[in-house]
Amino acid sequence: MIATAAALCCLALVPACAPSSPHAGPAADGRPAAFQHPGVVVGAGQLRTARKMVAAGREPWASAFRRMSTSKYAAAGYTPHPSATVACRSNHGTPACVFERDDAIAAYTQALMWSMTGKQAYAREAVRIMDAWSAVMKRHTLNDSDLQAAWTGSTWARAAELVHATYPRWREPAVMRFKWMLRKAYLPDVAAKVPDYNGNWELAMTDAEMSMSVFLEDHTMFDHAVSRFRARVPAYFYLSSDGKLPKPPPGGTIKSPDQLATYWFGQHTYVDGLGQETCRNFMHIGYSLAATAHIAETAWHQGVDLYAQEAKRLGAAMEFHARYQLGAPAPKWLCGGKITRTMGPDLEVAYNHLHNRLHMALPETERLIKKQRPGGTDGLFVAWETLTNADNPGSGKA
Repeated sequence: MIATAAALCCLALVPACAPSSPHAGPAADGRPAAFQHPGVVVGAGQLRTARKMVAAGREPWASAFRRMSTSKYAAAGYTPHPSATVACRSNHGTPACVFERDDAIAAYTQALMWSMTGKQAYAREAVRIMDAWSAVMKRHTLNDSDLQAAWTGSTWARAAELVHATYPRWREPAVMRFKWMLRKAYLPDVAAKVPDYNGNWELAMTDAEMSMSVFLEDHTMFDHAVSRFRARVPAYFYLSSDGKLPKPPPGGTIKSPDQLATYWFGQHTYVDGLGQETCRNFMHIGYSLAATAHIAETAWHQGVDLYAQEAKRLGAAMEFHARYQLGAPAPKWLCGGKITRTMGPDLEVAYNHLHNRLHMALPETERLIKKQRPGGTDGLFVAWETLTNADNPGSGKA
C-alpha cells in the first residue's frame, strides 16, 4: 500500500505538509483493521520527530545521525553482493551470510537517510540494493538458515516498508518481486518450529515474521506472529508469578526441573528478570530483548498492544541485565558468579515504550542506554535505534 499524498509530503520534507491521519485503534479480534504504513518498528510520527531533532542539532539524535551517515552502510554507490543461495553453518558461514546481513542493513540505512534528508539518491540506493537481491535470491541452507533468514528478513522488511510507503518511484514489478522473495526465501525459515532451541532463535524469527506481515499486508502471518510472541516471551524471561520454575518452551520437550536448569545454562535459582540465556552471555539476552521489542513495537503501530501483557516482565529483564552489564558483581547463585557482559545497543525501543509511554521508572536501563548512545548497529538486525526511537513515543497509540 502506498502512503497518501499528505504522508508522502511529510516524509519527503515538504514544508507545507498536512499531519498524517490518526492512528487506527485495535480491532475487536486483536488484529489491525487496516495496516498502517510506515509501521515496522518505526512509525511516521517517530520519523518526523527524529528529522526535526536532527535538523535542530538536538542530542542524542544529531550524534546518532552523524554515526549513521558516516557509516559504510550509508555510502553512495554501496556495492551489494546478492546470492541465489545463502548457506550459513554455525560459526562457519559462507561470505554470503555476512554480505546478506550487511546489504539488508545498508538498504535500511539508505532508506533512513532518505527519510532524514529528503534526498532521493538515498531512496534510489535502497531500491538498487533490494532489487539486486530480489533478482537472484532463492533459499537459505545449512543449520543456521532459520536464524540468518530471521536477522535479514526483519531488516529487509523494515527497509522495504519505509521505501514503499514514502517513495512512489519503487514500482511494480520490482516491488512484487521483492515480496515474492520474502515469501519464498525467508518465510519458510522464519515460520519453522524450533521449540527446544535457545529462545533468541524463535524471538528473532517472530520479529521477522511480524515485520514481513505488515509490509506484505498479511493478516494470517500477523496473527501467527502474535501467537508466537504471547507463548515464547513468558518462557524466555522469568517472573516469580510464573511459579517456582520458568515456563517451559512452548511446544517443546523440555519440562522437568533438571531439563529446565540445563536449558537455562545450569541456573537453578530464578528471580524476576532472569533470562533463559543469561548464563550463556548477555549478547544473546540483548538480541532477545531487541527482538521482543521490535515485535511489540510493530504491533503497536498497527493498533495491537502486545506490550500490555509483558510490560512488567520486559521491564524486570531490562533492569536485571542492565545492572550487571554496568558492572555490578554477580553473586554466586547467579551463573556461578560468572557472567559475560556483552550486551549491544538493544534497549532503545523497549525503553522508549516503557519509560516514555508508560512512565515506568527504569534507572539501571536509563544509565546503560545513556552510556551506549548513540546506538549504531550490531551487524545483524539492530540498527540506528537511538536515532529512530530515543525519547520518541510517536503520534500513534494502540
